[in-house]
Amino acid sequence: MRVLFIGGTGIISSACAARCIELGHDLYLLNRGQSVRQIPEQANVLRADYRDTEQARDVLDGMNFDVVVDFIAFNVEHTRTDVELFRGRTGQYVFISSASAYQTPPESVPVTEETPLGNPFWQYSRDKAAGEKYLMGEYEKNGFPVTIVRPSHTYDRRSVPVPGAHLLFRRAQAGKKIVVHGDGTSLWTLTHNTDFAIGFCGLFGQNEAIGEDFHITSDEYLPWNKINRLLLENAGLGAELIHLPSDLIVKYDAEFGAGLLGDKAHSMIFDNSKIKKMVPEFEAKVPFTDGAKEIADWYLSNQDDVSVDEDLDKTMDRMVADYESIG
Repeated sequence: MRVLFIGGTGIISSACAARCIELGHDLYLLNRGQSVRQIPEQANVLRADYRDTEQARDVLDGMNFDVVVDFIAFNVEHTRTDVELFRGRTGQYVFISSASAYQTPPESVPVTEETPLGNPFWQYSRDKAAGEKYLMGEYEKNGFPVTIVRPSHTYDRRSVPVPGAHLLFRRAQAGKKIVVHGDGTSLWTLTHNTDFAIGFCGLFGQNEAIGEDFHITSDEYLPWNKINRLLLENAGLGAELIHLPSDLIVKYDAEFGAGLLGDKAHSMIFDNSKIKKMVPEFEAKVPFTDGAKEIADWYLSNQDDVSVDEDLDKTMDRMVADYESIG
C-alpha cells in the first residue's frame, strides 16, 4: 500500500514507520526533518511544515494514498485541515487520539472502546475527543474514511515514562528523593512502541476498521512504585521515593499536575479484545522489565548528552522540602 505519515519520527510513529517498511508498504513521511530518531532508508521523505497549509498542499499536489496517518493532529482545527486536504485522496485516514480522552477517572476497569469519553481535568484530552467527534461526523455525513486509534502511555528506549523523564535518573544520581504521586499504588499500563506498531499497522487497508475506534495497549499493568524502582534498579541507582498528593503537586506545577489529575493519577487497565480481533497477530510481547532495562542502558550510554528540565528539578526540591517541613 501507499502510506503517508504526517510526522513519522516520534516515539510512536518511528516504530510504526519501521513496521510499515517491514510489511513492504511504500511509505512517505511528511515532516520538517528535525527529529533525533532515525528515518528508515526506504522511506520517501517529503519536507514541509504541515502547519503551513499552502506549503503542505504544494508538496502533496497530485498525490493519492491508500492510508494517511496524522501523528500531529491535536484538535478540531488540525483534523478539519486533514479532511480538506485528503478528502477523495485516501482510502483510509487514521487519527491518533489518546486513551486519556476516556472518562477520567473511569467508573470501571478494564476500559473498553465502549467506555464513554470525558476528561474534565486535561484540555489536551478534551481537544483529542473533539477531534474524534468532528471526524466521526464527517464519516457519518460524508463518508470520510476515518479510523480512530487511542494509544495509552507508549514508550521507547529514549523516553522515560515518568514525569520529568530522565530527571528521574539525575535526581537519583544527585542523592535526591524521587517524587511519586499519591501513594504509588495506582496501576498504570505501559506499551512498548514496537508492540503498538504491530497492532496499528495491522489496521491499514481493513475496510472493517473504517468508522471504528481502537485502543492499542499492553495487557500488563504495574503500580507507579514498581515502575520507578524498575527504572532505577536497571540503572544501578538507589533512591528514596517520596509520595506527594496529586492535588498538592498541582499547586506547584499546573502542567505537571494536569497530566496527573487528567491521566496518571488514576488506575488505567485496558481490554484489548477489539484490536486483537481485527489484528490477530497483535500481542504485546515486551514486558516493562525488559523495557526498563532498555531505557536505563540507553541513558547510561548517553547521559552526557541528555538534557533535563532544571526548573522542574527545582520545583520538585521545593515540593519535597515543604512537604517534609509540615510532616
